[in-house]
Amino acid sequence: MTSDCVKELIESFSHMAPDELLDLVVRCAAAVGGTPYAGFVEVDPLQVRARLSHVLIPQDDRLDVRAWLKESDVLKELAVSSGPVLVARDPSMGAPGFLSVPVPLATRDLAHLWVAGGRFTDREEHLLGRLALACGRALEASRGLEAAARMLRSVHAFTV
Repeated sequence: MTSDCVKELIESFSHMAPDELLDLVVRCAAAVGGTPYAGFVEVDPLQVRARLSHVLIPQDDRLDVRAWLKESDVLKELAVSSGPVLVARDPSMGAPGFLSVPVPLATRDLAHLWVAGGRFTDREEHLLGRLALACGRALEASRGLEAAARMLRSVHAFTV
């Protein structure tokens, strides 16, 4: 009986892995921004480097967002920014239009959720910020549940 209950808890806590949740968060950010481009950026603890950890970029990448992210200074700016970052769309400069908001996380120093490929307004910034807040809480909860599931597996091992 105890073994079944613990096993049920493990299955319940393991329902969605953090990486799957992050993929879903990025897809939702794209929907909120009304664009096919979105992603998640993690910043190192010293706020020196930002790296793309999850991206949603169409295969044809008509706006060349992938190259722009690598060639522009936007990742350097995200590394030191604790607030929203907006880069206006300017085809003559190769800027696809970019909006990033911080994601509040307790287990990481800084992360950002971004969308690209549009002319973003205060409305998109507000909505993306609300999404980032909710998703930050969900990501933290998911990681907590994942850790709890690992602990319960050891309990389960001694109850069978």
